[in-house]
Amino acid sequence: MIVVIQRVSESSVKIDGKVKSEIGTGLMILLGIEEADSQEDIDWLSKKIANLRIFPDENGVMNRSVLDAGGDVLLISQFTLHASTKKGNRPSYIKAAKPDFAIPMYEKMILALETELGKSIGTGEFGADMKVSLVNDGPVTIVIDSKNRV
Repeated sequence: MIVVIQRVSESSVKIDGKVKSEIGTGLMILLGIEEADSQEDIDWLSKKIANLRIFPDENGVMNRSVLDAGGDVLLISQFTLHASTKKGNRPSYIKAAKPDFAIPMYEKMILALETELGKSIGTGEFGADMKVSLVNDGPVTIVIDSKNRV
């Protein structure tokens, strides 16, 4: 799994012109799923995301997690994170998981994050044409690949 995590002051996702989810201060996360992903990746990433210290403390140092800051999370599925651009100019998405595998994994990731955070999170809709808006706070953007833990 690959995630792109952005610390935001606000974020929302619209589908067909209607707001599906919106958050204030927190994390907007793009999630890419591949066939090699497992529950172990979900467990590791959800803990890492919930405890990632990228929010400022009273001294302005990034020393607080989204849990500590009381922030919210918006999780959006994003198969294009697994794009291969090695050959030619048209990206290949062969590494991205097909919907029959990816949808249940996305749903498991939602549940894992909600468990870690102790509250509901905002989501997009798998496979939908989504319009994601955000105000990146900092800016702070972190990319994590669960296959590169060491």
